[in-house]
Amino acid sequence: METIISPKNDKIKRAKKLTRRKYQKDYDRYLLEGPHLVREAIASGALPETLFVTSKYMHEQAVRDFYDQTIEISSEVAQHLAETPTPQGMFAVMPLPHEELPTDLNGSFLLLDAIQDPGNVGTMVRTADAAGIDTVVLGNGTADAYSPKVLRAMQGSQFHVRVVSANLNHLLSQLKAAGVPVFGTELNDQALPYTDVAPTTNFALVMGNEGNGMDPELLAQTDQNLYIPMRGRAESLNVGVAAGVVLFHLLA
Repeated sequence: METIISPKNDKIKRAKKLTRRKYQKDYDRYLLEGPHLVREAIASGALPETLFVTSKYMHEQAVRDFYDQTIEISSEVAQHLAETPTPQGMFAVMPLPHEELPTDLNGSFLLLDAIQDPGNVGTMVRTADAAGIDTVVLGNGTADAYSPKVLRAMQGSQFHVRVVSANLNHLLSQLKAAGVPVFGTELNDQALPYTDVAPTTNFALVMGNEGNGMDPELLAQTDQNLYIPMRGRAESLNVGVAAGVVLFHLLA
């Protein structure tokens, strides 16, 4: 088995580049960090191109299964590759997924409209996974699904839920044509408390930008806008928390 002890090694330099969107697109690969995420990837059927592991993880099942693709690295190299202060010692170069929307648009959809915070994006994908959502759609201006911060926040849920990028204006037209109810999240005179809507498995829920809310063009296409009544004095909820509250009600 090959061993790499220097961060200046060409394979390590290439792997490090795969944390950035430009190089992910150029190489059609991305870098996954941490044993939990690597295990989730392999369990889902995604095959690593290369595994980089420290001696601590040399007895992992992943190493046994992909021995020919495994390279042992030093702690210094692990520190260089890591996007976290404490490196976890296992990294995988993975093929970049090219998920597409289903041809049959029936089902449940969470649409993210210009959600900029990577933690919020990852949290909502993870929450959608927990609630039972079929598809999460990242609209224009939304943080990239394969940035290191989003990958950490998703905690492997991208392997359980379809995650795609699409133009939300176009998609809303398609959903409405397919008879899928579209719910917005905007407090206005026509908005209903989310509990007034009966649970269903066929809907699209749009969550808007953290600061500006939903794009007015998207808002104009919703069938009904929902809000979460506040019992306390807070003016609003974090967008990820709000998504969780509404999703778990709709999919109850």
